[in-house]
Amino acid sequence: MKRKTKVLSVLIAGSVSLSVASVGAIYAASQPGQPLDAPALVKQGQQVFRYDTFGDEIKWTDQLRMHEVIRTKVSPITALAVGLKLDIEALPDSVQQGIVDGTIDLGDPAVTVALLKLNAVVGLKGTVENVDGVDTLTRVGTTCALCHSTVDDSFAPGIGHRRDGWPNLDLNPGAIIALSPALSDAQKAQANSWGAGKYDPRWNVDGLSNPVVIPPAYGLAGVNSVVFTGDGPNLSYWNRYVAVTQMGGEGVFSDPRVGTHLDPATPGLSSDWRPGMVVANGTEDKVSGVLAALQAYQLSLPAPRPPAGSIDIAQAQRGKTVFKTAGCASCHSGAHFTDANKRLHPPSASVANDTLYVTRSATGMYRTTPLRGLWQHAPYFHDGSAATLADVVDTYNTKQKLQLTARQKGELVEYLKTL
Repeated sequence: MKRKTKVLSVLIAGSVSLSVASVGAIYAASQPGQPLDAPALVKQGQQVFRYDTFGDEIKWTDQLRMHEVIRTKVSPITALAVGLKLDIEALPDSVQQGIVDGTIDLGDPAVTVALLKLNAVVGLKGTVENVDGVDTLTRVGTTCALCHSTVDDSFAPGIGHRRDGWPNLDLNPGAIIALSPALSDAQKAQANSWGAGKYDPRWNVDGLSNPVVIPPAYGLAGVNSVVFTGDGPNLSYWNRYVAVTQMGGEGVFSDPRVGTHLDPATPGLSSDWRPGMVVANGTEDKVSGVLAALQAYQLSLPAPRPPAGSIDIAQAQRGKTVFKTAGCASCHSGAHFTDANKRLHPPSASVANDTLYVTRSATGMYRTTPLRGLWQHAPYFHDGSAATLADVVDTYNTKQKLQLTARQKGELVEYLKTL
């Protein structure tokens, strides 16, 4: 049977004027035309990752009117409270001093506009124009760094040097989206229910509200299936998906597989939902041409090493043996601690509490999570149902009947912290 596709909006009705004649194969994504470690490509990718909106102002400004909200209601204090971060390297010494001595009012939305003019808000890019003698935010868009960068808090909580690739688990995307005057009360309630560190990248696809933990974007070199459900053949697949369907950038995304595993009788599913997906935004493609550089930069980001002195080395060494004998290495295998390049796993293989998200994906399967930088990005599992690594071990021990002793569990936790 021929699968149906549909043109989807991004949160609300959007522009669909790009040609979609050949979108059936576009999910395969662009491959880089030069080595992934080429310095020029990586450097370009850093700029894309940090500052490129892909033209998504058509969503965040024209549709969601977030520029109006930010310039009138979002002070730096509010911005920091919902997890937004400030790049200390973009702040002149005079601004840093003003924050320290209190001469800059962090409760004033006009200061947020000034910070956007300095390009200091990580993941947000604003256009600030002089209107009747006042600096006014006229357009705003988002970048990859919004969710996948944080700062080291070296200046103050939420203010410091960028840490690209680190998931911003303080960020509350739902609360930010819910500020939009363009959303219905029901949509705002759904978005507000997600909480910090979580986002639903399928919410505007099927109408369900089923958020997942924001994953890290580091330590991905050598891993093809980079998202929880292993949807695409490479990182560029997911970058295209997010840039077009979530950020609202100008371009095209298509995948006839999305949602084909979802039961049409699922409560909350949009009444007009059909399996398959085509999204076309804007009048030109601002995504495809930068995918190779973006992928190169992300693949250059190593997983962070655990802080010195944070691990009991002797216990970790014993935990490595437990990892093997308990069978963890049967799936978390190889140099990347995942078999994702070889196979995916059925929904029943997951020990997470949530069972719905996987059915909304393109594969209907799970990939084995690569174990990189585990010490850094709690909570764990796609649904965040394990708050700590100890909870992860306890969950596996119970659900897979591993019969580990308390000592073995503690040793395994110490080993996981080293990865």
